[in-house]
Amino acid sequence: MVDLRRAAAIVGIHEHVTRYSPDKSELQIQGESIIKALADAGLSKDDVDGLFTASSSIRNSGMNLADYLNMYPSYVDNTTVGGGSFEFHLSHALTAIAAGRINVAVITYSSLARSGGVSVGTGGVGRFGHPILDPSPDSFEELYGLTTVGLYAMIARRHMHLYGTTSEQLAEVSVAMRHHASMNPEALFRDPITVEDVVNSRVISDPLHLMDCCVITDGGGAVVVASPEVARNCRHTPVWVLGAGEAIAHQGAGKRDLIYIAAHQSSPRAFEMAGVTHDDIDMAMVYDSFTITVVETLEDLGFCKKGEGGEFVSGGRLQVGGALPINTDGGGLSSNHPGMRGIFLLLEATRQLRHEFDGTGRQVPDCKIALAHGTGGALGSRHSGGTVILARD
Repeated sequence: MVDLRRAAAIVGIHEHVTRYSPDKSELQIQGESIIKALADAGLSKDDVDGLFTASSSIRNSGMNLADYLNMYPSYVDNTTVGGGSFEFHLSHALTAIAAGRINVAVITYSSLARSGGVSVGTGGVGRFGHPILDPSPDSFEELYGLTTVGLYAMIARRHMHLYGTTSEQLAEVSVAMRHHASMNPEALFRDPITVEDVVNSRVISDPLHLMDCCVITDGGGAVVVASPEVARNCRHTPVWVLGAGEAIAHQGAGKRDLIYIAAHQSSPRAFEMAGVTHDDIDMAMVYDSFTITVVETLEDLGFCKKGEGGEFVSGGRLQVGGALPINTDGGGLSSNHPGMRGIFLLLEATRQLRHEFDGTGRQVPDCKIALAHGTGGALGSRHSGGTVILARD
């Protein structure tokens, strides 16, 4: 394997902190995010030769975004694999930079899921009220009304049946995320909650309760990635890409054990490329569409054995000061979730590695290496997993 460690670095970031923006377009949010991320890096849009974005709409493709911003990239990547698309993008940008195809890449995303009234994945009906029965693997499931939350509930119930995982253990994930959100002034929900609050919230799809499910917001952001030559002259300490892994998982005509997810394939590739172990990871950003997503992902990332996730996430282990702090911005469960949240994993991991929160309870002490894992699709069906490992200069 070619050694790509530190062949590219994150040099600029911006989170569009809006949680509700009915007065903005998705292109506007992306444009504002890109300009501010480039300013954070000390670069301009004329420096950008690679443009990476993901969207469920062609209106927000790289081609249209370049037109909107009057940019002329020589490399465009519209890879869309759900919420983890942006970890895939970082992997692709790393490869393109290492190959000499580009020097500066921008990864961006925006969504108006909340103000647009679109609850992504909650049913099988299209925007205009027509059933979505296009020829695809989903056609065999959507016909019977299976929803995204229903798929995750199925996984949660299976995990409980096989390993004795409890609703109280799942609730520990929500409690940890809310604890971190309480230190994030931009988080949608900041008031502390308890395990009892979570398990007493109304059931959405048994065994998942309301507080086991992510919030729905507007939002967006941008990440600037550059070659080492450019990175050394940017405004901030570079955050280097050490390793990356990608995987797609699907049912395979019923041959796949639904308890194992794409992280089981993507994470070994990232760790091997990075040349680090789990003990080297100071904090992690883990996609948290639902509480069970975190439990399953931590298991298949290798932080604990299969079936031990419920115990692993309990007792404050996931909070700053615990054994493995995760989602220090409050995650999708409390801060924001505008449809595809993977870009926010890169943003917060970068902030932690820059030590932007020094002197506050949000900063992971002496944070040197961080992992980000994005999940797209639904764990009980076809989905993606992108794992990246980042390091402070």
